[in-house]
Amino acid sequence: MTDNLGAIFTSGPTLVTWLLVYIVAQRLSELVYANRNTKRLLSEGGQEHGADHYHYFIFLHSAWLAIIALLVDPQQDIHVALLALFVATQMLRIWTLASIGRWWTTRIISAPHFDRVRRGPYRFVSHPNYLVVILEIAIVPLMLGLPAVALIFSILNAILLRHRIGVENAVLAERG
Repeated sequence: MTDNLGAIFTSGPTLVTWLLVYIVAQRLSELVYANRNTKRLLSEGGQEHGADHYHYFIFLHSAWLAIIALLVDPQQDIHVALLALFVATQMLRIWTLASIGRWWTTRIISAPHFDRVRRGPYRFVSHPNYLVVILEIAIVPLMLGLPAVALIFSILNAILLRHRIGVENAVLAERG
C-alpha cells in the first residue's frame, strides 16, 4: 500500500499521477474560491446553515483521495470510457461554477436578499455541483480499478448529501 504512494511520487509521472495531481489542485483551488466567496457573502449579511456537518465532508473527500492514492497502482491502465466521463463531469463543474459565480461556496450561506441562481445547469438540476461530486466519487476509483472504494465512498457520500440537500433545500425554500 505505502509502496504505491511512494511509487506515485518517485517513479516518473504517469497518467495516474497526473490525474491525482489534477484532482488535488482542482479541490484546493475550489476551496480558495469558496472561502473567498464565503467571507464576502457573510460580510453582505449571509448566514451559514448546516455548519454542523461540514467537517464530515472535508474528512470524506480527504479520505477518498488519500485511500485512492494509497491503493492505486501508478502504472494502472485508465479505462478510457470512464476517463471521458470524468472529463465530461469536469465540463459540468466548470459550467456550474460559471453559472453560480459569486454565490458558490462549499458551505450553505444564505440571506433573504440573496439571488437564487436559475441559469446554466441550475435550469435542469437543483444541485448540479452535487451531481458532479457524486459522479467523481464513483468514476475516479472505478477508472483506476478500485471498485470497492467507489462503492464505499459513494454510500458514505449519499448519506451526507441526503442530510445536506435537506438543509439546503429548506434554506432555498425561504428565498423562493
